Amino acid sequence: MKGRKIGRAIAAAGIVVCSLALLQRILTPKVTDGIIERALIAEYYEEAKDHDVIFIGDCEVYENFSPAVLWEKYGINSYIRGSAQQLIWQSYYLLEDTLRYETPKVVVFNVLSMQYDKPQKEAYNRMTLEGMRWSASKVKSIYASMTSKENFEDYLFPILRYHSRWSDLKLSDLENLFQVPRVSHNGYYMRVDVKAAGSIPDPVPLAEYQFGSNAYLYLDKITQLCKDKGIQLILIKAPSLYPHWYDQWETQMEEYAKEHELLYLNFLECTEEAGLDFQTDTYDGGLHLNLSGAEKLSNYFGRILTEKTAVTDRRGEAELAAVWAEKLAVYEQEKQKQYIQYGVN
Repeated sequence: MKGRKIGRAIAAAGIVVCSLALLQRILTPKVTDGIIERALIAEYYEEAKDHDVIFIGDCEVYENFSPAVLWEKYGINSYIRGSAQQLIWQSYYLLEDTLRYETPKVVVFNVLSMQYDKPQKEAYNRMTLEGMRWSASKVKSIYASMTSKENFEDYLFPILRYHSRWSDLKLSDLENLFQVPRVSHNGYYMRVDVKAAGSIPDPVPLAEYQFGSNAYLYLDKITQLCKDKGIQLILIKAPSLYPHWYDQWETQMEEYAKEHELLYLNFLECTEEAGLDFQTDTYDGGLHLNLSGAEKLSNYFGRILTEKTAVTDRRGEAELAAVWAEKLAVYEQEKQKQYIQYGVN
């Protein structure tokens, strides 16, 4: 009799836990709510972990580089672990998380996030943190990222944060309950539409141009982690016309790269060499590249990777080539779909 009671109690507890988990999944915002970036971080875990190059950083990586081009032109197997306004400590812990699964030959880090020394906004935090699988790296990233109004418990149990979404639920919340639509191509977010760069706002003078101590702390941690793992770290600044990249910031990155013997590439300085045209190669007036621009920049960067790193052409590997044949087919289908959607010839 006692055993039956215990069994019933365990079964009842299990039902409660499963019900809460299902309810939490229903209430958590979906990609179909219009925020595509929510899916980017999580998609990595579904991939085979055999990448030569891993990108980490904000929208200046996931919208400006196409792994499909790096493979098709150079046989480089790459993945972008990017997310909106990814802060540098988030990049570090994402790298730490990635190294649980694989050790790439090259890590590429976009330095725009050096401008932030403190946590910024919960909405952006969640775009990065909620997609991470639970690990010590995720826990540390949450604590490093939380604003003063956030609580760890809300990340541990998202239902505490999203319980009020009842009134906003749509049919799509049920349709995509267990199958999340894939939104990226190895972390690249494709846009084919065109909005030419027009008048760029004049840069606003800053009271302080020195990057903060916390930002440097995590840049040092990224550098040291790559060194410890025998990974070549490349620092980059993507060719975005806005927000402004100050000369004082550029000097600091040049000096850091020199001191630590790192390759640093400011793609703003080689837009002509890369063939970029901000009348045709951006979809939002120069903030990010569209497909045309991303493919040009990736082709240009691919040449650098083959010349200055240990990556090799892997197109001769039958199994990997077969995987990429499928990926390229999906990539091409998405191109054609967006060409029709945006009326691009």
